[in-house]
Amino acid sequence: MQSKPTDPVVFETKPATEWLLGRPVQKVMPRYEHALFQRLVAERLGRWSDGRGRVGTEWRFWVTPEGEKERYLVPDVAYISYARLSREARQEASEPHVAPDAIFEVRSRDDRNIYVEHKLGVYLRAGTGLVCIIDPYGRRLIAHDCEQVQILGESETFNHDALPGFSLSLPELFAALDA
Repeated sequence: MQSKPTDPVVFETKPATEWLLGRPVQKVMPRYEHALFQRLVAERLGRWSDGRGRVGTEWRFWVTPEGEKERYLVPDVAYISYARLSREARQEASEPHVAPDAIFEVRSRDDRNIYVEHKLGVYLRAGTGLVCIIDPYGRRLIAHDCEQVQILGESETFNHDALPGFSLSLPELFAALDA
């Protein structure tokens, strides 16, 4: 009988594998809606982040919540400021060992709630200031930080203190589904 691994081992798979609930779990195979929202959010966040930090998609981060083991997660879209990981730290930026400042996860129909909730908690405990879950099917964005949860519908505009000056028009974002 094989024993379950207890320390993260990197699994190079497509789609990516993450370390969830003490074991490797391959991400759900994304569909068009997922890819579309990932691209749109990354484009908007990328334009905003010029001179402030880095934005990437499917970027592996090694995160360590206080008192817990280090593990890796692969957010759909991540932002990390130059204040947390300097512009000059190019090699470290390849696979950061620090939590991103903000992440956006796009729900897929096959996502398991237990994994989504686990990742959300790990990010926040590791120091991520903002975790946004975009639900293309429910046409809403749920923003989590350490103090509150904000649920925005498809007719609202998202902004948050963790990303000063950034806004995301949800009517524009969700209209892409109808195009």
